Amino acid sequence: MTDRNPSAAPATVPTAQRKRRVPGWARGVLWAIGVVAVLSTASYLTGVNTLTSTNTAQTALRLALPILLAGLGGLWSERAGVVNIGLEGMMILGTWGAAWGAFHGGVWAGLGAAILFGALGGLLHAIATVTFNVNHIVSGVAINLLGLGVAKYLSTLIFEPLSGNPRQSPPVPTFDTYSATFLSDWLSGLEAQQRVGVSDAAGLIDGLVSKVSPLALIAILLVPVSYLVLWKTRFGLRLRSCGENPVAAESLGVNVYRYKYFGVLISGGLAGMGGASLVLLAGGGGYLENQTNGRGYIGLAAMIFGNWRPGGLLGGAALFGYADGLRLSGGGKAVLALLYGAVLLLAVIVIVQLVRRQWFAAALGLAGAAVLYWIYWANDDLPSDLIPYTAHFVTLIVLAVASQRLRPPKADGAPYHRGEGD
Repeated sequence: MTDRNPSAAPATVPTAQRKRRVPGWARGVLWAIGVVAVLSTASYLTGVNTLTSTNTAQTALRLALPILLAGLGGLWSERAGVVNIGLEGMMILGTWGAAWGAFHGGVWAGLGAAILFGALGGLLHAIATVTFNVNHIVSGVAINLLGLGVAKYLSTLIFEPLSGNPRQSPPVPTFDTYSATFLSDWLSGLEAQQRVGVSDAAGLIDGLVSKVSPLALIAILLVPVSYLVLWKTRFGLRLRSCGENPVAAESLGVNVYRYKYFGVLISGGLAGMGGASLVLLAGGGGYLENQTNGRGYIGLAAMIFGNWRPGGLLGGAALFGYADGLRLSGGGKAVLALLYGAVLLLAVIVIVQLVRRQWFAAALGLAGAAVLYWIYWANDDLPSDLIPYTAHFVTLIVLAVASQRLRPPKADGAPYHRGEGD
């Protein structure tokens, strides 16, 4: 019989179990502080105040919203196991629906119509991929083409008699904006003092609390709501199980088809909301052909950058929206200053990699920093033809960096037939 010694040391707990993980919200705060520090330093060293101005932050928020909503749509669909390349087409349907609804019933009717039209696009994608097992990529491309064609046909049929132009709608109402007046005035005063760090943070925060629309608040609120529903409820657990292992989910009594339909319908509705943000926010005011300009694809890239999680997706959408907003508010010189900021960030990453003795990664980061610095040093301004594609370049660079740590749902895009586990 084995002796039990009460004073004996307990079994060693593995290091991975003893180590406490930093909460996601804390990592997000640390990243935000780091980004503000890099932008502040770049703004000071280059003399380009646009990097952290209130106007840049306001523009970035407005441009990040359609990307954020499209990315959330992709998140819901792919967590259910359905790849949704058709986000662009659903957004296009949402832009037309938003203009049509707002013209006849005001901004809230426009938002509802946009959600409905986007969800109809999602329904078509679900019927093709879930019911008939059409390849998800093929179906998504078809939805994109169909959305473009349907919006063009409806615009010619309904909007041309009203506006005289088949490519755009008549002007429609947009959402009012609101500001936290006392806080905004205080932050504006700090920004005007031009104090390194303090004024930069004040300018960025001021842009996020002034001239904010209800749709912006709804979109940002949908990020924690999506997390809570998908990760903290029975509905979300079942939906995610369909994207990880649908056969096992079916064996536990989950109606896999139903949850996949839910995921894709919600995805389409969110993409439609993204289209509505292009029409119903300040600077929109109506439907315009090719209004989405590839934002559905950038939303998909933001979702991948965020590793199929809402918090990371928010960071990706903010990055792409900021890059696009910066080129609008500051032009080529501001984009060059952003490259300088990227050099500073890469320098920090190289130091971290050297401390970790990851020599190859450090060498790659050093080479990338050298190339970006050469571009900054060799140019006084970027060619005007390249500036509109700033967000697209950022998309490619970010996806190249993020590709090393991706963890998509295991059954994402895989065909599923009811009864496979029998």
